[in-house]
Amino acid sequence: MNNNTYFGGILDAVKSLTIGLKTSIKVFFEHHETEQYPENRATLTFTDRNRFCLEMPHNENNEHKCIACGLCQMACPNDSITVTSEMVTTEDGKKKKQLVKYEYNIGQCMFCNLCVTACPQGAIQFNQEFEQAVFDKSKLIKVLNHPGSKCQERPKPVIASKPAATPQGQPAGTQTTGEPKTETGETPQQEKVAATEPIETKKED
Repeated sequence: MNNNTYFGGILDAVKSLTIGLKTSIKVFFEHHETEQYPENRATLTFTDRNRFCLEMPHNENNEHKCIACGLCQMACPNDSITVTSEMVTTEDGKKKKQLVKYEYNIGQCMFCNLCVTACPQGAIQFNQEFEQAVFDKSKLIKVLNHPGSKCQERPKPVIASKPAATPQGQPAGTQTTGEPKTETGETPQQEKVAATEPIETKKED
């Protein structure tokens, strides 16, 4: 219809309005994905792919898995991680690194997950705590290791003793005394016992 006419413009406007109302009514009855934040903090969940803030898990004994190797610090492209360590002497006289402070600057982090991938011990991971807004930039620097925490000691592997080798020609499960054998195939101790035993002779009639 020609839009130059008065009534033609009215009909085009009604047609366009009807299309818009049709779309609005259709969306109104669909399932909504909008999260009612912050009212739903208790039930708010995210997928495992979401990465919000780096953390260092500790067990019930206040122990972590960080060995202060510094691989995460070297892998970080933005220098968001600073690992401070010191050399200590263990009870058996060996020297090893010990974590003193693990600083993480979330203000510089781009959440690439390279530090988590580089960690050989699985000592760090990203959590889903996304409420990190602060008024002071110094609060963006977090110390991930807890006060008084220490590295979790690995259990020493138990080395199983190998069974003694069985000499050739001897069935498995038999024990050997380790004594040399004579020409008769008996050990000297066995021959000595046999020599002291009385020999029974049969009398002839």
